[in-house]
Amino acid sequence: MTTTPGIEGRPVQQYLGIVTAETIIGANVIKDIFAGLRDFFGGRSATYEKVLQEAKNAAMQELMHKAQGLGASAVVGVDLDFETIGANGSMLMVIASGTAVRL
Repeated sequence: MTTTPGIEGRPVQQYLGIVTAETIIGANVIKDIFAGLRDFFGGRSATYEKVLQEAKNAAMQELMHKAQGLGASAVVGVDLDFETIGANGSMLMVIASGTAVRL
């Protein structure tokens, strides 16, 4: 998987279509409390960074799985979008998209 439109030295033999994957993950009250403290005192929030990483990894795994289901050997042009949803932005949504290709 790559964010570039192709892979150097590996020409695309066939474009199989756009693939997308969505992951929604919640941050619980305890995480919110610790993140609030970190926000108040300054610094990075390792708690939220971990949640972001988990959501991104889940979306990328699903994207790869969907591409493999189409017979793809790669996904090019990968894009990740992050949004907060739910009451007071309590949920994080990660959308991964790209083009499944056969090299």
